[in-house]
Amino acid sequence: MAGFQLGNAIGLLISPIIMSQAGIFGPFVIFGLFGFLWVLVWLFATSSTPDKHPQISRYELNYIMKSQKLPMPDINEPEKSRMIPPFRKLLSKMPTWALISANAMHSWGYFVILSWMPIYFNTIYHVNLREAAWFSALPWVMMAVLGYISGAGSDMLIQNGTSVTSTRKIMQSIGFVGPGVALLCLNMARNPFVASAWLTAAVGLNSFSHSGFLVNLQEIAPQYAGILHGMSNTAGTLAAIIGTVGAGFFAEQMGSFRGFLMLTSLLYFISAIFWDIFATGERVNFDGAG
Repeated sequence: MAGFQLGNAIGLLISPIIMSQAGIFGPFVIFGLFGFLWVLVWLFATSSTPDKHPQISRYELNYIMKSQKLPMPDINEPEKSRMIPPFRKLLSKMPTWALISANAMHSWGYFVILSWMPIYFNTIYHVNLREAAWFSALPWVMMAVLGYISGAGSDMLIQNGTSVTSTRKIMQSIGFVGPGVALLCLNMARNPFVASAWLTAAVGLNSFSHSGFLVNLQEIAPQYAGILHGMSNTAGTLAAIIGTVGAGFFAEQMGSFRGFLMLTSLLYFISAIFWDIFATGERVNFDGAG
């Protein structure tokens, strides 16, 4: 995930430079072309499973399978047909809804900040957009760094005897309550430097969600992790659209972003409570009765 955040930081830093040289559409063209180039790398460098990768050695394959305690695959055995996922069963369990709500709130806060913070600094503190890029890029670097720390910290908690459920709740609580408090403090900041510090804290602490809901998908239902990710990410995408559009509409109607930041803080706190009540780190039975 650190690459995701560093990409945001780099994009925010170089976009004003590109626009000054190539016009407002310059970043779209350049980033789009880089996307096409990366697709070519991705297509030739990935495979569905380790045993299907054309460049993997037998030693590496044995090491991976033994580490995962999985039997060696039979490359001549045909793949079994996949059943339709039990969507009704998945949606009947509260841990699924905990994942959905967490992804939705994470995306809401993430993309609202990503989309609107340069303009926020421009309108509230009258910082020009090139300077605002520096103010807005720093938080994503911090998010990448704290993402590593949260991952190592969650592993350490589990190794020291803390249950997986408690660990996921601790990490996700930091990932929601921390940004919620930081955004409230951002609202009260009197100068752009203090505001930038609180914004950096809000975005950075948001990375603790990576050790909360984002890894919880594989824990509660490893056989349906992809389906759960798709379901929760759909909710996250819709929340991001609503939040990004809503922030602009709110600012236009009210003349300020401050009220919308307070709303976002409130949603962070509610989502943290919902997660702490219904989330689990144990495997959930989505196939049997009950």
